[in-house]
Amino acid sequence: MKEQLRELLEQSMVGATTEELNVLNNILRGFNKKQKKINSSYIDGLLHMERTMDDNECHLTVPLSPLLNNTLGIVHGGVTATITDTAMGTLANSILPEGYGAVTTQLNIHYLAVGKGDYLQCKARIDHKGTKNMVLSADVHRSDGKKIAQATGSFFIIKKK
Repeated sequence: MKEQLRELLEQSMVGATTEELNVLNNILRGFNKKQKKINSSYIDGLLHMERTMDDNECHLTVPLSPLLNNTLGIVHGGVTATITDTAMGTLANSILPEGYGAVTTQLNIHYLAVGKGDYLQCKARIDHKGTKNMVLSADVHRSDGKKIAQATGSFFIIKKK
């Protein structure tokens, strides 16, 4: 497997543009962040997510790169949705007792402007916490301060196996 990966890496670098090499570098740095447990999942590492928690809110920041763009050269809507789901899920799980977890049952997102700039920042908050479910909301802003999305999410509270 290692030899196949070395061969694939070599093939990928032959004739690669500077942008393609930067994207490949970004992917590998994200993988290393997961390996070193800087990020808790591969998607967190791939997106280079940074999270902070305060006053029952989760703040999540993702630096932008061509890796995250759609064919129009702006952030792919699925990336924005992933950021909102991750911020809300992180917050939901942070308030649950040991042995319980929250899983997304519904995600609604309204795209308000294009994702561009240096980074996206998402702020999630709890709107309702019941014994079996939660509702959270999140806003996403780009680096110039413009709000690009607002979302709500419903989460089931489940007992971990």
